[in-house]
Amino acid sequence: MLCPMSIEVHELLVFPGPDGRAGNPLGVILDGARVPDADRQRIAAELNYSETVFVDDAATGAIRIFTPAAELPFAGHPTVGTAWLLAQEGTPATALRPPAGTVPVRYEPELTWVSGRPEWAPPINFRQLASAAEVDAYPQPTEGNTYVWAWIDEAAGVVRSRSFPVALGISEDEATGAAAVALVGQVQRRVEIHQGVGSVLVAGPTGEGLVELGGRVSAVRRFALDGPR
Repeated sequence: MLCPMSIEVHELLVFPGPDGRAGNPLGVILDGARVPDADRQRIAAELNYSETVFVDDAATGAIRIFTPAAELPFAGHPTVGTAWLLAQEGTPATALRPPAGTVPVRYEPELTWVSGRPEWAPPINFRQLASAAEVDAYPQPTEGNTYVWAWIDEAAGVVRSRSFPVALGISEDEATGAAAVALVGQVQRRVEIHQGVGSVLVAGPTGEGLVELGGRVSAVRRFALDGPR
């Protein structure tokens, strides 16, 4: 099977704040079934988003997710963004199916929601700090996958965080859904997470080991990516 000479990529912004600022860029290839397995990691590295999604079957929700350096069994902002895009394309999903398992999907007027399990997140070194100011000043790690966080308002469940998944080929992730799911698995309560320079994620436990993750999504552009040159 030959890689197509031109692949349409949808660039989205996932988890922007209420003002539309910040958010984590995402690449989605809706016609992912046309892309051979051998080419996917190369394409994800070339696009250089923190994650790129290949939709293998929109009807069943079958997807695969790649960082610039590795494939992930599950990730938060890619599943939220892909679910939103499928609805925009007229084929809303009730569930997505990355390699980790079935990810239920639901829609609200402003937020798109997915549900996942904390154990699906990659290994993360969580570090709770004393204040949001300490999170802001945290030095850039050179290895590993570190997530630093602190309460902005513990009573209200508002969190400040930054994520450094260096081992996955990302120096700092603007908005990290899988880490939000894993964090809720630890604190066992609903939280509103303010991550990066202005992204906002909402997550909370729903029972039976699931954590629901929601946020805003917007379209940035669509473009053609040429095949191998």
